[in-house]
Amino acid sequence: MTYDVSTVRAQFPALRAGTAHFDGPGGTQTPAPVIAAFTEALTRPLSIRGTTLPGEVHAETIVGDFRQALADLLGAQPGGIVFGRSSTQLTYDISRVLSQSWAPGDEVVVSRLDHDANIRPWVQAAGRAGAVVRWAEFDPATGELPAEAVGALLTERTRLVAVTGASNLIGTRPGIPAIAELVHRAGALLHVDGVHLTAHDFVDVERLGADFFVCSPYKFFGPHHGVLAARPELLETLRPDKLVPSTDAVPERFELGTLPYEVLAATRAAVDFIAELGSAPAEAGRRERLRSAYAAIGAHESALLETLEKALASLGGVTVHSRAAERTPTLLLTFEGRDASDAYRFLARSGVHAPAGSFYALEASRHLGLGDDGGLRVGLSPYNDTDDVERLLAGLADFLR
Repeated sequence: MTYDVSTVRAQFPALRAGTAHFDGPGGTQTPAPVIAAFTEALTRPLSIRGTTLPGEVHAETIVGDFRQALADLLGAQPGGIVFGRSSTQLTYDISRVLSQSWAPGDEVVVSRLDHDANIRPWVQAAGRAGAVVRWAEFDPATGELPAEAVGALLTERTRLVAVTGASNLIGTRPGIPAIAELVHRAGALLHVDGVHLTAHDFVDVERLGADFFVCSPYKFFGPHHGVLAARPELLETLRPDKLVPSTDAVPERFELGTLPYEVLAATRAAVDFIAELGSAPAEAGRRERLRSAYAAIGAHESALLETLEKALASLGGVTVHSRAAERTPTLLLTFEGRDASDAYRFLARSGVHAPAGSFYALEASRHLGLGDDGGLRVGLSPYNDTDDVERLLAGLADFLR
């Protein structure tokens, strides 16, 4: 079955406003089935989770369906899916718990390629514990972060390595399985920021070798929150602060207070929406339908990216900083003698949304020599089409003239 982008676009009410959205790395638009699931959850009886009254059963079902959907999406176990306010919040929570066992002289490895949400929580936790922070450097010329750059920093005192599954700034996809093998050989844990990766790649946390994996459903058509995936048996070893009467069961011991059931229902709907974008038969399991969908999404985004990159190469005065061999359809651009923020505002006047900045990937932007300003980020999403790309390219050509 051919990927029909016009059918996909018809499912997004926000696109009727006419904006060409290249801001997907910061958050995608929301399809109608996700909006409907949010509303439907609130229009039926809804109570604190239980097994007796309709509202209790409804809440319990929503939570179970959410965990199963995210487990299918990530190749994880439902009992290891943790809801959080954001991926940043979840990373801070896990860093505080893990660092309770760190001692002075222990070591933590972070990468310059990462969003600050996968750097600062670990740097701050290490500081409190007296642990040493080691920095894995990516090559600014190629955008690559080789596994060897991480492996060279590992010692018998390494307790944790934090690395991105894909850079939200330049799209680089490090070889996580190779990194995981080195990390585990050293006896350390691996925390992967999968926020940008999950929007574009069929994730398998077991194959990746991630001990902890975080993602954000609002980057793949869902509502604004974060998700942590980990092995339930690993979560069982962690003792976060919690209220005495609240459950000590995993994963609930990490989820403080009553869950936002309508948000969980919408997230399940977002996963199901993605699963419908491929060619696998309806009777196939959700995991297989997701595999097919990500293959279709990848082919569509790759074709648009090829068109975009060829055209950019013919424009004078543009530097593309996204150069890694394996990367998402995300480009960071700077302009000779011109500010990226001016390009953002110029494009906005013609209804093209390509934002400018460092997007919390502060260390990466500085390592590229772009300071705190970064560049113009162009991120492709499954609902982008050739008309969007042509409007972007025409706008950039006008800006450069």
